Parts: sequence; C-alpha cells; structure tokens
Amino acid sequence: MRRLDYPLVIERLVSFIRRSVKEANSDGVVVGISGGVDSATVAYLATRALGKDRVLGLIMPYYRNKDVEDALLVCRSLGIDHRVIDIKPLVDGFERAVGELDVRSRGNLMARTRMVLLYAHANAMNRLVLGTSNRSEFLTGYFTKWGDGASDFAPLINLYKTEVWEIAKLLGVPERIVEKKPSAGLWEGQTDEDELGIGYRLLDEVLWRMVDLGKEKTEIAEELGIPLERVERIERLVKGSEHKRRLPVGPAF
Repeated sequence: MRRLDYPLVIERLVSFIRRSVKEANSDGVVVGISGGVDSATVAYLATRALGKDRVLGLIMPYYRNKDVEDALLVCRSLGIDHRVIDIKPLVDGFERAVGELDVRSRGNLMARTRMVLLYAHANAMNRLVLGTSNRSEFLTGYFTKWGDGASDFAPLINLYKTEVWEIAKLLGVPERIVEKKPSAGLWEGQTDEDELGIGYRLLDEVLWRMVDLGKEKTEIAEELGIPLERVERIERLVKGSEHKRRLPVGPAF
C-alpha cells in the first residue's frame, strides 16, 4: 500500500473541514454516528477542526444493539451534542406505503431515512452534513445512493479503510471501535466484509494497484498471490457501481 505521513494527513483533514465550513458560511456540521470507525473518525476530526459546540452527532438506530452504546461512547468522549432518534417507526411507515421489502431494499431505505434526518437538522441549524464514506466503499459502490453516499463534503473519501484505521488510532478513537468488525448496520449480524466477500486489507491492496497505479489484473493477482477471479470480481464491483459515483446524466443535444 501507499505510505502516508499520517500526522500530516490529519492536519490536512482538519484544515479541510475548517475551510469547507468557513467557505459555506455555515455554523457547523451534523454527523451521523453509527458506532463504527469511519463515523467516529469523522466526529473526532470535526471536533478538532471546529470545537465541540459546532458538531452535532445523530445516532439513528433501527435495531437496538451494541452499536448504539459505541456511538454514545464517541459522543460522550468528545463532549459533543448528540441525539438518539429511533428510525424504526419512520422506516416501517415507508414500508407500509410501498409494500413489504426484502432485507436489502429495507437496508437502503434505512440509509436514506438517516440522510433525510441529517439534512433536516443541518437545514434547521445552518450547518453542513459531514459524510463518512471512505475510498474502499466509494470505489466498490458499497454505499446507498442518496443515502450514506450523500453529504455536503466527505473528508475520508480519498482514504482507504486500512488508512482510516491508522488515523483513528492516532486520534484516540476508542480501541473497541477501531477493532470491531465493520458493519453498515443494515440488518442483524450484517458485516461489511461478509457482504463484499473479501477482507478490507486485501481489498485495499487490490484497489490501490487497480485504480491508483493502473496495473493489469494478471499483474495484481501475481503480486498478491491470489486467484485472478478475485481481482476480476473487484473490477466488476468498481465498474458496476460507476453510476453511483456521478450525478444523473442525460443525452447531449
């Protein structure tokens, strides 16, 4: 993987957040805090950049589980204002209007409900919505379009998951959050790596070579000592999710 000067990266991230808020003439930011390492890292960066009084954390569970405790730990450790909003009644109401949904569609609905709440709070407070997506998820399309993929700006969008872990450790994110299995919390027992079918460390090695260095699939497979089929599967994820990384398009006239 690429070698980063992590203390310098943190300085640049903090400056980026501070500058983005100032340029928008905004009073602060709203962050969705899930209890995972990405949202925790963003909350820590935002608090360092803006001060605790200008950061609002929204904890929006559908299931009541340990993730809520971890999200509360982040907010209390930072001393930021936070609100816990049970989204189950909202999601269930949408589902009644649409009809029974499969587990994946319901998960997407949960992500979009959370984004509605984030923007409602941000609009009411003259704040910006701070995104929590990382580069690994962004490139593979592992996010909900107009859900957790939506935000006003996203500090981690060019950092791979393994790099976020290193930054989180330096920022002092609680160890139990850094070490836990990543999950989007879309259904009970769901984990990111199970859904992606590959661990983040290997995924990042493949993506870095494929996207950043532009290496051929066979070369990547040989370098990492993995079957070519695994590299091809990641390539399909990247190509198949291209529509999620761009604004709507239409034909030229």
